[in-house]
Amino acid sequence: MQATATGSDLADGSPAQLVNLDRYPILDLDSSKMHEALRWMRAQIASTGACEVPGFLNPRGLETVIADARSLAPTARRSEGYGTAYLDVPDTSLPEDHPRRYFGKAAVGVVAYDMFPASSPLRRLYEWDPMMHFIGAVLQRGPLHRYADPLGALNLATMDDGDELQWHFDMTDFVVSLAIQDADEGGDFEVAPQVRSADDEHYDDVKEVLQGRSDRVVCLPMTPGTLLIFEGRHSIHRVSPIHGPTARLVGLLAYDTKPGTCSSELLRLARYGRVG
Repeated sequence: MQATATGSDLADGSPAQLVNLDRYPILDLDSSKMHEALRWMRAQIASTGACEVPGFLNPRGLETVIADARSLAPTARRSEGYGTAYLDVPDTSLPEDHPRRYFGKAAVGVVAYDMFPASSPLRRLYEWDPMMHFIGAVLQRGPLHRYADPLGALNLATMDDGDELQWHFDMTDFVVSLAIQDADEGGDFEVAPQVRSADDEHYDDVKEVLQGRSDRVVCLPMTPGTLLIFEGRHSIHRVSPIHGPTARLVGLLAYDTKPGTCSSELLRLARYGRVG
């Protein structure tokens, strides 16, 4: 599959100018260089359920996206509370040390999709077809579609001093994130790959992670400019506590294998304080 550049793609300020096309020629997915890159990306997904694409943004592109994110960050809606690893109501009929009764802190700010101006470089990157085709080629899940959710299709996650995101499994098959700005300390993405499966919850292994006793946990530092494609339904993960005055800024780009996908109104209300 080939994604071709148009005149508008290559115009000043286009998404193509943000990406390190020398290293990742995503405008030509059929090129030998891109085939080699896709080979190791797919191998990462198969091995750990996560694919790190370092230096996805070129230096100028990273500077541009950082400036964009910093301008948007003050509009983030803050939320803080405690949740379970399964993102549901704890089952009190289970023993107290059962993983489904474990609570962890979740504190984060989120800028909703409709808060991004049309000129936002991060928004233009998300809405750029070659970007979506590239993600689909890595995942090999057939044609992808951008989320139809007016709030959740694209988010900027902001985390400040004292924030963290508890150990949890995702409710979607995959998540695409772009590291924009790192915190002074902490804010690492920690994951225990494939700790459960579709037919076995492996509660004992999950409990070891939650209690800090597991040797399966891998730390991904999320260096700015890195793209992370992550299958989080079966891999428990968290963002470690943030320390220092510099905010951690990450773009969250939502795609799905089905057109017209939206979050529930309950989730929108909890995350954004509104449904539209």
